[in-house]
Amino acid sequence: MSDQMDDADPTDGGSDADGSHDELPAEVIEEAERLTRLARSVPEDAEAEAHAERRATLLDEHHFTARIRDEDGDAVLVLHPAEWHDDGVIRTDRIEDLSRAIERPLEGTGDPDDWSDVDAQNRELASAVRAAHGDVHGDNADALADFGSNHYAKPIESLTGPELTEFRLEYFVRNAWPSAAQRAVIDDSITLVYETAGETVPEYRFQ
Repeated sequence: MSDQMDDADPTDGGSDADGSHDELPAEVIEEAERLTRLARSVPEDAEAEAHAERRATLLDEHHFTARIRDEDGDAVLVLHPAEWHDDGVIRTDRIEDLSRAIERPLEGTGDPDDWSDVDAQNRELASAVRAAHGDVHGDNADALADFGSNHYAKPIESLTGPELTEFRLEYFVRNAWPSAAQRAVIDDSITLVYETAGETVPEYRFQ
C-alpha cells in the first residue's frame, strides 16, 4: 500500500482547529498523522509499507481512508470517508459535506513529530548511555533508539509501557541480534536509558 499524490483533490475541505472532529476522535487523527510522517521518513520501504498499513487499519475501524495531496509542493494528509471512494477514485457525486474531510500539513521543519528530529534525539540519548556506562549498555540503548525511531517515531522517553514490552519481548530478541552480554543486562540497560533521560521507566513486562 502506498500514499497517492494528487495535484488537485475534491476533498479539499475543513476540520476543526482544535483537532476535534464529529466522526474521528482526535487521538485517531493524531495517530494517523504520526504514522503518515513515519511512513514518509523511514529509510526502508518495508517499514514504510507496514506503517501505511497500520494507518489504513486504524482508519478503517471508523470507515475512513487517507490520501496525500500535493499542494504547491507541500504534502497534505487528507482523511475522508471511505464511501467517497470507488476503486481508489474519488467520486465527487458522493461528497455531500466537505467538512467531513480532515487535513493535516505534513511539511515543516522542527515539528516534534518529524522523524529526523526524533531519531537525532534518540541517538543522542543512546550515545550518552554509551559514554557513561560502556559499550554493552550502549549497544542496548542503540537498539532501543532504533525501535523508538523506526517503529513508533517517538522519543524513547515517550514510549508507553506496552510499547516498551513490545521492544523487550519481541523487537530486542528478533531484530537487535543481541550478544549474550547484551541479553544478560538488557533490563539494567533500559533503566540506565531512562535514568540518563531523567525519566521514570514505564511499567513493562520482561518475560
